[in-house]
Amino acid sequence: MSNQEFKFALNHMACPTLSPLEMLDMVAELGIYAVELRNDVRENSISDIDQAHAIAKRAITKGITVLSINALYPFNIWEDERAEQASHLADLASASGAQMLVCCPLVSADYDANDAERGEQLRVALRELRPILESKGLIGCIEPLGFPISTLRFKADAITAIHDIGGEGTFRLVHDTFHHRGAAETEMYASMTGLVHISGVENTGISFDEMLDAHRLFVGPADRLDSVGQVRQLLDTGYQEYISFEPFAEDLWHQSDPAAAIKSCMDFVREQLTI
Repeated sequence: MSNQEFKFALNHMACPTLSPLEMLDMVAELGIYAVELRNDVRENSISDIDQAHAIAKRAITKGITVLSINALYPFNIWEDERAEQASHLADLASASGAQMLVCCPLVSADYDANDAERGEQLRVALRELRPILESKGLIGCIEPLGFPISTLRFKADAITAIHDIGGEGTFRLVHDTFHHRGAAETEMYASMTGLVHISGVENTGISFDEMLDAHRLFVGPADRLDSVGQVRQLLDTGYQEYISFEPFAEDLWHQSDPAAAIKSCMDFVREQLTI
């Protein structure tokens, strides 16, 4: 498998102590030319239009593609507040030059809707979200979350709902290697995938049902998720878009040299993919 068959991106969660502009400078030095912005990295979140315009300008100067803002949450519980949030994030995405808005479902042990009700709520959300995205020329990247208490665990359910509302031109999936393994999924759905998130879990003292975001590290030799294997399967079945590094562990907020950690992970994944 040649290097030309895959391309890397960086999710802001991999270096949360950097501002968006600092992240753009760093990734350019690393030879990564695509990023995902976030609205949940504390003071470094993307939050206003002026900031978004500054990011777009810096990205153009550096030759960097802004892939997405991550994330609209919980996108599948549609109400007036969600509509306002979606419109605001769509405005920010458009101003920053982003191509996509990542959309994540509710994760809650207290949510007691049955499967039919959850399915209908998902379809309502997709129908309402579709014109907001289309008005800004954005793709909605639906990211099923594999936690046992997630209200949308499986990519197949998202795909069925997208087809049901005729949203194939507006919506794609995020394949997250952590959530794919947590949900015990096997199908890849490369043709419906618009973005891949890759991270690793090394803790051997937990089951896959017990995995949390706090366990998500940069991918390395001890990864239990087979994240590289998942990416290889996606590439082998036609996926041609970005592989975005998205660890979540609290230690990321205390990195002395995030660039070194990112480079090490990138080198490892590249080496494994080219074997």
